[in-house]
Amino acid sequence: MSRNKALFCTLLALALPAPLPGQDQENPRLREAIQLDIEGKHDASRRVFQELIDAAANPRDKAAAQRAMARSAGFTGDCALAIRYEELVIAYHQTREQSEPQDAFYQQGEMANEAARICANADALDEAERMYRRGSELGNKEPEPRTHPRLLWDFRLEHALARISAQRGNRAEAQRHMAAARQALDNIARGDTALARQQERFYQYLPGFVALYTNDTAGAVRELERAAAIRGNDRDPQIQYFLGLAYEKSGQADKARAQFQKAYDMATAHTPPAAYARANARKKLGVTTP
Repeated sequence: MSRNKALFCTLLALALPAPLPGQDQENPRLREAIQLDIEGKHDASRRVFQELIDAAANPRDKAAAQRAMARSAGFTGDCALAIRYEELVIAYHQTREQSEPQDAFYQQGEMANEAARICANADALDEAERMYRRGSELGNKEPEPRTHPRLLWDFRLEHALARISAQRGNRAEAQRHMAAARQALDNIARGDTALARQQERFYQYLPGFVALYTNDTAGAVRELERAAAIRGNDRDPQIQYFLGLAYEKSGQADKARAQFQKAYDMATAHTPPAAYARANARKKLGVTTP
């Protein structure tokens, strides 16, 4: 296989949503719909996703297609569409509570959080907060022996509430939730250092995000430059896009445009962060849909 072909295959694999057990990742129609979203052809992509939902051979495949439809909503900031389809996926996982209780409750929380992320990115902040709280509640129903600790859900919820408070312009509230997120992560580290290391990079962009949305432009540039260079974050298109916004707010137009281009080029996955970065960087750059 040529180097270019190998790179293309890698990027296409990264574009696919995380599969449900048994989902056929080689389904050409699924790949087609995802590529349409990445290209900005969302009406066409959703027609294909709906065809996949309607033609699904079993509930598991239907839930996988419904989740892809929900993720598609991230490209257009359609909070209601995201919630509608993620709730259908949650309902599927509710049918698995007896057979696979640890994973079933975790996935319910994940789906609620995924919808919440799309809503937060769309500035539908009340719905975002409701769904983040729902995600934490659902995830914490996981029975013993738990595979996902309560502290992980505490960290995720406090992180989300810090971002939402910042988007609302409430710096004091954002700082309070940010401190709570830091404490939850430190508590995770006392019992599971590997999990804490995995989650640490997500905390690291939070101070910059809060600064960005609470009019501390210099702090936003400083913190986001540092966070965006961390391994993992350096390939996260949404964090790279936030840095572009910080440059833009600080009057550094050339650096902002270069950063928006970087985020756009990175955003080839079919996930809420990539969808947000792709769609918004497209607008900043004036890229037209082919």
